[in-house]
Amino acid sequence: MLTENNEKIRIAYLISRYPAISHTFVLREIRHLRRLGFEIAVASINPTDRDSSQLTHEEREEMMHTFYVKPAGIIGAAKAHFYTLLTQPLRYVKGLLFALRLGQLDLKKILYGWFYFIEAVMVGHWMRQQHCSHLHVHFGMASSTVGLIVQQTFPIHLSLTIHGPDEFYDTPSNYLTQKILHADFICCISHFARSQLMMLSPPTEWQKLEISPLGVDPTIFTPRPFRQYPTPFELLCVGRLVPVKGQFILIAAIERLLAQGRQVRLRLVGDGPDRKNLAHEISQHQLTDHIILEGAVNQDRILEFYKKADIFVLASFAEGLPVVLMEAMAMEIPCVTTHITGIPELFQEYINTAMPIQTPTMTKSTILQQYGLLVAPADVSALTNALMLLMDKPSLRLQLGQNGRYKVLKDYELQNNTEKLAQIFRRRITPSMHHHLT
Repeated sequence: MLTENNEKIRIAYLISRYPAISHTFVLREIRHLRRLGFEIAVASINPTDRDSSQLTHEEREEMMHTFYVKPAGIIGAAKAHFYTLLTQPLRYVKGLLFALRLGQLDLKKILYGWFYFIEAVMVGHWMRQQHCSHLHVHFGMASSTVGLIVQQTFPIHLSLTIHGPDEFYDTPSNYLTQKILHADFICCISHFARSQLMMLSPPTEWQKLEISPLGVDPTIFTPRPFRQYPTPFELLCVGRLVPVKGQFILIAAIERLLAQGRQVRLRLVGDGPDRKNLAHEISQHQLTDHIILEGAVNQDRILEFYKKADIFVLASFAEGLPVVLMEAMAMEIPCVTTHITGIPELFQEYINTAMPIQTPTMTKSTILQQYGLLVAPADVSALTNALMLLMDKPSLRLQLGQNGRYKVLKDYELQNNTEKLAQIFRRRITPSMHHHLT
């Protein structure tokens, strides 16, 4: 993508771990931006989450061109710090003091600030080598704290993509207010995420906060064959095996469905620290024939599981705006999930507040369209009832599936939403900001 001076817009991306199974949407975003003409260089704080032999072809390509901060080791850190101190000593000291002050009087946070500064100088030195002067960071936690220190140490511009809700649990430790104040602009994947940043910042900063939804490719995630009366019902949940995903609630719901004489099988796709506890719970309740832990699955295999699913279910206690829901919806799989954070933005269509109210019973919050079923988090009864309703009503499953794909095509199509992000970059990264970092 060209600036007014016919220079390509170069952006450095900083990610905590890249590529990673749980961050596939970042890979898609980067590759689509490159197709749109942007030059994207990628740095990852940590190595990939799998051995290179387990990566997909696309992931291996990305890995080959990614700068890995921690694996660069002491020698990489020493070179970056020596060169930076030699060429810009005042900025180096300014960045160090800024990083240490973040911890205030907390010795542990001061120590972390020192570690973040070490990484930040390595990233800034790499950006010099890449001739990049704009840094974009996904997620508002440690990696963006490193990005903030890079901005304070080098003459660069900074932008973020905030997902939520993890960033909002401990906002002082994530320095979210400082990041809002110092960033040139921030992309929020949902209105919910934007609202949380508005809560943490003065109204004078709100113009920095852009809505930039994620998306999926509906030419890859295409409608699967609809089964009217499946035996057993195939339920699918895709997500890391961590407490926040509420998989224990799913197990309880499956037990109730079986007690009602329902023929059902649940596949849990994903891995994580809760795997052992979940396996024990499944075994204790004699559900091993009905709940299968499939483990982590690469993107090139995930379609196999979606194609077999009759219902997609996510019982999370907290989410940003899950891409797995978009993937399932794009394949016309009816979804049941929880009424939390940004999910209602994906699942319900409301009357535009600018529309006139036609009848006394129609309010501004009247739902015009439903794209899936929402239940309260941790409510096993509601979740069980929602699943039974879909099992008993094939016409409702079919309709919700079709509605879901329509919603994805309308609001969460990857190419369209990457183009929206590209427009934000074009508008916000002005020619005066686009200089080579030397």
